[in-house]
Amino acid sequence: MQGNLNEIDICSILQLIELGQRTGQLWVRATSFHHNNKLGEDGASIYRSKQQSWFVFFLNGQIIYCQEGESNLSRISDYLRHYRVETRLTDKQIASIPPSDAPEYAYLWALLERNIINLKIAGSIIQGLVHETLFDLLGLHQGNFIFHQGAALAPQLNTFEIAPFVTKITKQLQEWKQLYPHIQSPEQLPVLSDKVQLQSSLPEATVNKLQHWADGKTSLRQLARYLNRDILTVAKAIYPYVQQSWLQIVYSDTNKPNTFTDSWQLKGKERGRIVCIDDAIAIGETINSILQPQGYEAIALTNPLEALSLVFQLKPDLILCDIAMSELEGYEVCAMLRHSTAFRLTPIIMLTGKDGFIDRVKARMVGATDYLTKPFTDTELLMLVEKYMNNH
Repeated sequence: MQGNLNEIDICSILQLIELGQRTGQLWVRATSFHHNNKLGEDGASIYRSKQQSWFVFFLNGQIIYCQEGESNLSRISDYLRHYRVETRLTDKQIASIPPSDAPEYAYLWALLERNIINLKIAGSIIQGLVHETLFDLLGLHQGNFIFHQGAALAPQLNTFEIAPFVTKITKQLQEWKQLYPHIQSPEQLPVLSDKVQLQSSLPEATVNKLQHWADGKTSLRQLARYLNRDILTVAKAIYPYVQQSWLQIVYSDTNKPNTFTDSWQLKGKERGRIVCIDDAIAIGETINSILQPQGYEAIALTNPLEALSLVFQLKPDLILCDIAMSELEGYEVCAMLRHSTAFRLTPIIMLTGKDGFIDRVKARMVGATDYLTKPFTDTELLMLVEKYMNNH
């Protein structure tokens, strides 16, 4: 099961997994944008984009665990701070943890095995992580997903029924929308902006608490973890102070997400924009060297998972996609793009090292426009590109 969130929402995907009592892993990829309140040199509005991914692990239609992206264990550390757990694993102990699809989950189990945390704390942390991940996912309206049916994440500490989570979080998201535009994202940072007014209007204890947490370094999400509260409860608690302009809610610049302007998408469109998805760097460089002198804007993407998100920003006129890639086969990439109305008519040319009949049939079945066998000459590539660019 795979597709685009423009055509099926996360709620429906979770319901299908629950009804089918499926075991496996759901991967979701999306790009979020926010206005930077600044203008570029050309006067165009500047936006920031942040690419995110999530993994949800299932056993017989129930959730075992949720992980955000590659995970650097910071989420676990935030929860451990709430429970005043001072002991952490050493780098050597972390290195000894067996490889896992969910390193964060494996880290939790390592803490359990060494009696650094108990079962109650571990269960509470997992429930909190599942809740915050589903809060993010159920609020998505754009992105891509793949569900891989396979062996369950092991061992299992808890399993959670999907329906109660979905019901609760859907209601929370409706309330969350009412905080807009003052509060827009769990990743925003509260900053004290009018201490004098706060001191004249609120008890000293409340002012001290706000001063402690609203340091411009702690996100709303981290604050929720530290206090062991859900993100909506925390946001609603500070909302009146934001309305009064005593607190400001800002985006962090420390993550350094990609920045672009409204006029960015107009660049390089003279003859057309071509995206090449191939995990071999040399192929991307070769294609760039052939196409760019001919006036095309050629963009090489070497990570097929990231490419699925980036192509929605880049809006290419033509896509070249390798069939044999380690992280995700070109057939899957092509099929997922064809599920989106944005790429239903975009020419997609498959690159293959095999000149075989079966490869051509498979390529056609997933919606490929044509194929090109590697190695290819400059003339072969240009003839194929110009054939479809002229017709597009």
